[in-house]
Amino acid sequence: MTRKPRETSVRLAVDLGGLPMANPVTTASGTFAAGREYADFVDVSSLGAVTTKGVSLNGWEGNASPRIAETPSGMLNSIGLQNPGVAHLIECDLPWLAAAGAKAIVNVSGHSFREYVEVIEALEAAGTADAYEVNISCPNVDAGGMTLGTDPASVQTVVSLCREATDRPLIVKLTPNVTDICEIARAAASAGADALSLINTLLGMAIDARSRRPVLARAVGGLSGPAVKPVALRMVWQVHQAVDLPLLGMGGICTGTDAVEFMLAGATAVAVGTANFMEPAAAVDVVDGIIDYCEQQGVADVNELIGGLRC
Repeated sequence: MTRKPRETSVRLAVDLGGLPMANPVTTASGTFAAGREYADFVDVSSLGAVTTKGVSLNGWEGNASPRIAETPSGMLNSIGLQNPGVAHLIECDLPWLAAAGAKAIVNVSGHSFREYVEVIEALEAAGTADAYEVNISCPNVDAGGMTLGTDPASVQTVVSLCREATDRPLIVKLTPNVTDICEIARAAASAGADALSLINTLLGMAIDARSRRPVLARAVGGLSGPAVKPVALRMVWQVHQAVDLPLLGMGGICTGTDAVEFMLAGATAVAVGTANFMEPAAAVDVVDGIIDYCEQQGVADVNELIGGLRC
């Protein structure tokens, strides 16, 4: 049965850096495809937005298998941003989302500064994206393969270039695999980001003791799920204090209470990721959980929660 959030008198609408959302819940990139696969379970138009899987200029094959491993309270993935390219997204997925009445945040990936810009230029020409989430966790060939989002100068460069290519809301997705995430957040903000999303996955590893080999073909992968939530909350809280931008919080959100905690830490909206693999309608459950909390606590407007942590 296709589900949508229940009716309520609580005001759920938020503004994420110029993107109006009917409620503060979207899906995390790479966990919901472009929504079509979940349409039997979720009314995608009832979510605040749908965030697509990362898209590159041309198709990427992704990494070799095995590339997913279950861990205590989480999972490791080394998918490698497999995708068929931006032309397929424009031709097949974005029109479907538009026809379904869903807001579309397109996650943009690239291996060079120029590729990010070319992806956005193609999407701008099509005119069917509502906002862009710039994934700066990709290896940057312009810098010898270093992960782009770990260097403030590279972050400033790619965000500036993307900013020049569009007037649509620009959300920059931060990697947690840095010493000081606030330094990276400030670089993105100074380059013209409208909002920041955090956190991406934490670098991790699983080992098969019997074979004495890594479980993943690439040895390492991104850790997500409830196990990363304490780290994600801490980083959202720190970045909220460091920059004056709306934040899209994510990392282990499975319930409405999880989402409220992120909003209290400073998030304007939240993204549901790994939970989608456990329960296809997890995003709707989270919206309903936020409604339950607000009704029980006498909160008339969900925006009252943003940054409401008492320290």
